Amino acid sequence: MPTASPTANTTLSIGPHAVQPPVVLAPMAGITNAPFRTLCREFSGGKGLFVSEMITTRALVERNEKTMQLIRFDASEQPRSIQLYGVDPATVGKAVRMIAEEDLADHIDLNFGCPVPKVTRKGGGSALPFKRNLLRAILREAVAGAGDLPVTMKMRKGIDDDHLTYLDAGRIAVEEGVTAIALHGRTAAQHYGGTADWEAIARLKEHVPEIPVLGNGDIWSADDALRMVRETGCDGVVVGRGCLGRPWLFADLVAAFEGRPDGYVRPTLREVADVMVRHATLLGEWLESGGEARRATVEGGGGRRAGESRGVIDFRKHVAWYLKGFAVGSEMRRRLAVTSTLEELRAGLDELDLDQPWPSGADGPRGRTSGNNRVVLPDGWLKDPYDCAGVGEDAELDTSGG
Repeated sequence: MPTASPTANTTLSIGPHAVQPPVVLAPMAGITNAPFRTLCREFSGGKGLFVSEMITTRALVERNEKTMQLIRFDASEQPRSIQLYGVDPATVGKAVRMIAEEDLADHIDLNFGCPVPKVTRKGGGSALPFKRNLLRAILREAVAGAGDLPVTMKMRKGIDDDHLTYLDAGRIAVEEGVTAIALHGRTAAQHYGGTADWEAIARLKEHVPEIPVLGNGDIWSADDALRMVRETGCDGVVVGRGCLGRPWLFADLVAAFEGRPDGYVRPTLREVADVMVRHATLLGEWLESGGEARRATVEGGGGRRAGESRGVIDFRKHVAWYLKGFAVGSEMRRRLAVTSTLEELRAGLDELDLDQPWPSGADGPRGRTSGNNRVVLPDGWLKDPYDCAGVGEDAELDTSGG
């Protein structure tokens, strides 16, 4: 196994874009919208790559209103990174050409890792690389349509332990001109359970030395990221669940790769509460700017500002993640998770012991951990790894995001 330590000079090249340190925010449905990316980017000092939540190619081509909002980037986001999901090569090609021709992003990532049933039952996400010819056709259309924009892909080891695809998929990606590959060291059947297989990341790096390989899975701290790079030889890391309720993890990651462990952030509950309110505020402003709040005001009839309310309601799912490890009673946790205004959120937080230091157990796993799931696939999907008959426009999802 490689033993070299990452240094401040460690740079990941994504086409013309230099990502230093080599840290990428994983696309997460309903999470990595513009407000959350803003928080992560602020803590990182603008360093790293922050990818949008998954955008379906059909919805993009049809200019679905929600999808068009999801691909709006703040002026400070450089490079602008979009992750696309699709199963039909023609539709994927149209979406990529639309992004390139209309200057909607600077980087395109393709999703071949999502394990949720609504995606895999269409043959998409982590199910798709099993069909080698279909994967090749999609990558070929995407790279051809992207022009000068770099195209990367994110995938899992395979459908299950009996149907591993990552080495074949990696070779196909190289042959079709993909710029970099991210591998989550789990199968679709594992979802987010068990332990990520970092050895698979090392094997993929050995198998496709021509392009950068990024590792994903079980990075709960900045030290985990450094250890992954040392143990696998990967060129960078993709961080997902580890930053849920903890956008300052990106400050730790920058400090770690720059050799500054004293730069790790260990916020008090008071500082966490301030971030929580800012997160909810940004969500409200973002939803209001997209028109959803204005429609809600018209349909629901006035009262409190609809944008603020929608932002706080959308923020509810983040509350438990932010408070992980702190001494907060169950009744107060429930109360904070049903707030509807910034005033209610702030008032509830102010009742806590805000001088609590960062808890020692808060750096561990967070988010979903269920595993050993049956992967829902199209009928006959596993009969032939090369036959992709019957996959086309009808298999495309028509909505984006969480």
